Amino acid sequence: MSITPITELNSRARDIFRVVVESYLGTGAPVGSRTISKLAGLNLSPASIRNVMQDLEELGLLAAPHTSAGRMPTESGLRLFVDGMMQTAEPSAEDRRAIEARLSDGGPIEEALSAATLALSGLSACAGIVMVPKREPVMRQFGFVPLSRNQALAVLVGEDGSVENRVVDLPDNVTPSALNEAANYMSARLSGLTLGEARLRLRAELDADRAAINGAARELVERGIAIWSSDMENRPVLIVRGQANLIDETASADLERVRQLLDELEGKQEISRLLESALAGTATKIFIGSENKLFSLSGSSVIAAPYRGGDGRVLGVVGVIGPTRLNYARVIPMVDFTAQTLSRLMR
Repeated sequence: MSITPITELNSRARDIFRVVVESYLGTGAPVGSRTISKLAGLNLSPASIRNVMQDLEELGLLAAPHTSAGRMPTESGLRLFVDGMMQTAEPSAEDRRAIEARLSDGGPIEEALSAATLALSGLSACAGIVMVPKREPVMRQFGFVPLSRNQALAVLVGEDGSVENRVVDLPDNVTPSALNEAANYMSARLSGLTLGEARLRLRAELDADRAAINGAARELVERGIAIWSSDMENRPVLIVRGQANLIDETASADLERVRQLLDELEGKQEISRLLESALAGTATKIFIGSENKLFSLSGSSVIAAPYRGGDGRVLGVVGVIGPTRLNYARVIPMVDFTAQTLSRLMR
C-alpha cells in the first residue's frame, strides 16, 4: 500500500493526525474525537473531528480497532509521521551522560558493545541490539607466553594492530624452546593470512610433510590455530539485551505479539540479516512493523544506526527493537548518539 504524501493533507487533517499519533505513542490507546476536541487550539467540534478521522482512515493512515473505540495510527500512518512530521532533537544531557558513562569503562571492545546494548535497553525500555559482522583478522605475528606447566597464553597480533589473547592447553613436557619454535614458525609461515587461510596452509604443509617443525612445537601450532579458529567461529555476531523490557504493562492484552517477538529475538540469524541492510547506510534506519516480513506477525519496530572504525569503514550496527508504539522522537537521536559514541571509541 502506497503511503499518502504529507502534502496531500490539509492543515486541519495534519493537526488531527498529529494529535492522534502523539497521543497513541504516549498512551498506547486509541484516541476519540471527544478527547481531541478538548485540546486547546483546534476549535473543532467532535463531529468535525470524526469526519476528518474518517477521511484519514480511508487514506489508510488511521484505523479503528473496535467500534466507537477511537482511532490509532496504522503502520503506514506511523511511517508518514516519522518521515514527514516528527521533530527530532539532540538526546537530552541526561541521556548522553548515561550512554557515555556505560561506554567509558574501557576494556575489550566486546564489553563496550555489550554496554551499548544495555544503555539503549535501559533508556528506551526496549531490547538493545548490536551487530558485529564476522571478520577474520589478517595475522602479523604469533606468540606463546607460558603461564604454568600446562597452559600458555596464545597472543595474536593482527595487521591492523589489534592484539588478542587466549589461553591454550599445552602438550605434555613442552619446553620454552618449543614455544619459541612454534611462535617463530607461525609468524614466518602464516603472516599475512587470515585464520582460515592459515589453517589450510598448515594442513597442506603437514600432510605433505613440508612443515619445518616437529614434535611438541608442531602440536602447539595446531592447537594455536584451532583455538583461534574456534573462537572466531563462535564469536556472537548479534548481542541482544533487555528482552524483559518487551513484556510491559500492555503485554497481557497482546501476549501472542510478545511471544512472537521473543521468538524472533531468539532467531538471531534472521535479525542479523535484517540489520545488514543498515550496514551500507550513512544514517539511522527505521523499520516499522510489516515493512519487514520478519516482524510482520509481532508488529515490532527496529531503529538501527551504523558505527565506524578509525578509517571510516562501517564495522557494525547498534539499535533497539520494540513495539511499533515507540517514542521515536526520543529513541532515534539516542540510537544515533550511541553509534557516534561507539565510532569514537573505535578510533
